Amino acid sequence: MSVKPLGDRVVIKKVEVQEKTKSGIVLPGTAKEEPQIAEVVAIGAGITNDEKKKDEIKVGDKVIFSKYAGTEIKVDGEEYTIVKLADVLAVVQ
Repeated sequence: MSVKPLGDRVVIKKVEVQEKTKSGIVLPGTAKEEPQIAEVVAIGAGITNDEKKKDEIKVGDKVIFSKYAGTEIKVDGEEYTIVKLADVLAVVQ
């Protein structure tokens, strides 16, 4: 099953970032905040059909999104978040 976002929405998958303290201790996922960096999985037609917006973001881009934005869903055991394009703050290059 796949998810196709509607309008100006984007489906993203959070990227696990392994963090280390200054002393070199690796923090497990439960001891740190949720990542705000994600990979774009799908883009809605409202973005791809808009001449101004279509070049801003594409599938496969790594993006930074608002901390409390979006709706989390689970599809085929994978966790995704659906956010509005306005909640995407930057593309990581």
